[in-house]
Amino acid sequence: MNTALHDSLKRVESPAYVLDERQIKQNLSVFKRVMDDTGAKAILALKAFSSFSVFPIMRTVLTGTTSSSLHEAQLAHEEFGKDIHVYSPAYKDSEFEDIQRIAHSITFNSFSQWQHFQGKIKQSPHKLSYGIRLNPEHSETKVAMYDPCQPFSRLGVTLDEFRPELLDGISGFHIHTLCGQSAEALERTLVVAEEKFGAYFHTIQWLNIGGGHMITRPDYNVDKLIDIIKYFQTKYKLQLILEPGESVVLKSGYFVASVVDIIRNKKNIAILDTSAHAHMPDVIEMPYRPTIVGAGPANELPYSYRLGGITCLSGDVIGEYSFEQALQVGDKLIFEDMAQYTMVKNTTFNGLRLPHIYVIRENESLELVKSFSYHDFKSRLS
Repeated sequence: MNTALHDSLKRVESPAYVLDERQIKQNLSVFKRVMDDTGAKAILALKAFSSFSVFPIMRTVLTGTTSSSLHEAQLAHEEFGKDIHVYSPAYKDSEFEDIQRIAHSITFNSFSQWQHFQGKIKQSPHKLSYGIRLNPEHSETKVAMYDPCQPFSRLGVTLDEFRPELLDGISGFHIHTLCGQSAEALERTLVVAEEKFGAYFHTIQWLNIGGGHMITRPDYNVDKLIDIIKYFQTKYKLQLILEPGESVVLKSGYFVASVVDIIRNKKNIAILDTSAHAHMPDVIEMPYRPTIVGAGPANELPYSYRLGGITCLSGDVIGEYSFEQALQVGDKLIFEDMAQYTMVKNTTFNGLRLPHIYVIRENESLELVKSFSYHDFKSRLS
């Protein structure tokens, strides 16, 4: 980490998320290459990242967004614009017309929902593109919570439940099996999907191959992805759509926390002014061990600590790390790669104040774009 960036991060008031526009722009350049070479579309998955303070730079490359709810679609409509795609495991009658009003495409999770909303679809003055999510029953993800093709999954239509007689009016299919994975994993998925559903690919105009593509990771085979896209678009005369989330903001987000106490219970324990459970939930859910600038695994460097959160949850533990110098109360720790699935998942559990949001702009200026208060906590309930 360069000195200027390190100094900027040390200046923020903790706890805080800090986004680096320069890294986001670098990530976007990879997507631009794929899109320019293939003509495919790339849309931001708001479920992974929806901090709209950096949407203007994303809009310069990405062709739109994909939303999982009415509120995400409304945010896309107000702050991003361009193509608004929506997918949900099920839509409520009370919200569907509002989604129709602002969306460009809506993907259904089942043929039963497709049939259920035929009345609203036919009566709507808004001419949208409609799709069906497919489940190829091919698992690439090892963590069950994030595997949409695990046994008895509620996500997508399996071949046994596929209804070709109901495809009239369907413009596209959506296939999503990946979670932070490679082009090779995508290729294996699409081989199975083509075997099962390829006979119907000639009937559609677009194929959404979902998210979970780690396109901006250094070891990702971008050339293979380009070949896969070209193969499908040429063979079936359709448009391929990628919906990246994590890979758009990979390595572009930092989380700054401070040490508020140091105690000992057979080992050194540092309590931070944050919470794994409330502010970085993937640390517990994935589980995911974030890297800390200047730190290593436990016992690698001279001083080791168990880092714990400030909530009363006994399992609110970030992990065990070691440092060159003994930690002191007031020290700031900088967690790396903390943009995706953090702000979108955080909570006010225990009444914790939500972290500030800062942005390092392209001109290297540090801007505080959002602070939270007691009102944000109180207004969630009544």
